[in-house]
Amino acid sequence: MTIASAALLLFLILDPLGNVPVVLSLLRSLPPRRQLIVIARELLIALGVLLLFLWFGKYALEAMHLRQESVSIAGGIVLFLIGIRMIFPPAEGIMGELPDGEPFIVPVAIPMIAGPSGMAAVMLMGTQYPDRMGEWSLALIIAWLATAAILLMAPLLYRLLGRRVLTAVERLMGMLLVAISVQMFLDGLSQHLGKLAAGG
Repeated sequence: MTIASAALLLFLILDPLGNVPVVLSLLRSLPPRRQLIVIARELLIALGVLLLFLWFGKYALEAMHLRQESVSIAGGIVLFLIGIRMIFPPAEGIMGELPDGEPFIVPVAIPMIAGPSGMAAVMLMGTQYPDRMGEWSLALIIAWLATAAILLMAPLLYRLLGRRVLTAVERLMGMLLVAISVQMFLDGLSQHLGKLAAGG
């Protein structure tokens, strides 16, 4: 796998286009300048997490006696709850009462940008080809830069689309997010059951 193909794979896994409506709905109560600051902060946190998983993920999970499927199941549960609140938003907003009215780490940095799929992908690269860690780091940074460029345009998209269109997209993305979260949960569960059946 070349650096370009690895970067493309990671870009597709990070799915910035799919995350735009969710990010918009989470940050719509903030001023445009603050939205950009929050998005940039969450992107940097996500990059740090993915780099940690690339270089040390396998060892960290082993040290905490956690399996990869546990991360998938936990991420699925979090996304499911967010998806339900997007479809039926409470009066205080999707994320409820938040410090300063903005998300921090969860759910934008984790599990939306640095999700279980992204963590698993970089861990797999680092485990299978440990002699190419520099190349994988470069591929991850390229994919992250492309993701950052798209997500930082989210406030502009909000101004172009307007609240009515955004609300409709938010409901639709909530439905998709619920479906994705269930699939993520089932994938983690099937991996766990498969290991149990194999005596792992």
